[in-house]
Amino acid sequence: MTDHRPWRGVLVATALPLNDDLSVDHDAYADHCAWLVANGCDGVVPNGSLGEYQVLTPEERARVVETAVSAVGGARVMPGVAAYGSAEARRWAEQAREAGCGAVMLLPPNAYRADERSVLAHYAEVARAGLPVVAYNNPIDTKVDLVPELLARLHGEGHIQGVKEFSGDVRRAYRIAELAPDLDLLAGADDVLLELALAGAKGWIAGYPNALPAACVELYRAAVAGDLSTADRLYRQLHPLLRWDSKVEFVQAIKFSMDLAGRHGGPCRPPRVPLLPEQEAAVRAATEKALAAGLA
Repeated sequence: MTDHRPWRGVLVATALPLNDDLSVDHDAYADHCAWLVANGCDGVVPNGSLGEYQVLTPEERARVVETAVSAVGGARVMPGVAAYGSAEARRWAEQAREAGCGAVMLLPPNAYRADERSVLAHYAEVARAGLPVVAYNNPIDTKVDLVPELLARLHGEGHIQGVKEFSGDVRRAYRIAELAPDLDLLAGADDVLLELALAGAKGWIAGYPNALPAACVELYRAAVAGDLSTADRLYRQLHPLLRWDSKVEFVQAIKFSMDLAGRHGGPCRPPRVPLLPEQEAAVRAATEKALAAGLA
């Protein structure tokens, strides 16, 4: 783990264990964070979309960050600080700083289709909290696209140090490297991990390590080391699961895989609803095949 760039390596966008009454199981979450690090992951990203941050109360959201820090240490924790308003996002970045975190992850404004000036102002405001900021580009869900030219400007003005790239367009990796060679590219979608690792990604903000951390870490390490025989074998074995990270039902799918792997995933809060029977069957089959192959 590189402490001065704590967003490098495999950082797990943590799923949040819920009890049957949909309250947060903080003890299970602390155990989960510690288990991920014990299985080779470099850190955790609480309060991302996989962590259902949009449906947490402010008190729950703050405690989730504190729980992760107490479990694995602040240098390994990079919370999501997304909010509709820049002032609120900055307050979440300040909370992360006070909790001892090493960096934060920030979506662009997503309450509306923000223009470039709004995006620049948003990142500038949150950067004032004093922690390094990793941008999160998810144009599929936010309708705001952090294209390479805009990322280069954000980095050039000192607002961001890395980007979680979730556009799915692996060609962007090369353009980003040309325009902003010191901006760290992080794979943001599990099902393009190998392609982005070969293109020079410095990390992976990952979903499926929640269920299968050791195999996912082995995949990442092999990919960035250029060990293509190992990486290709693992990627093909894991890809039927990894592609769920890019589907609408990614939270439900990953939590279900966690349950099947003997971890506590549990239910999701509304408006998310359970998987359809055919979706559940597909996730079960892929998970059981991975477990039978010794990938747990």
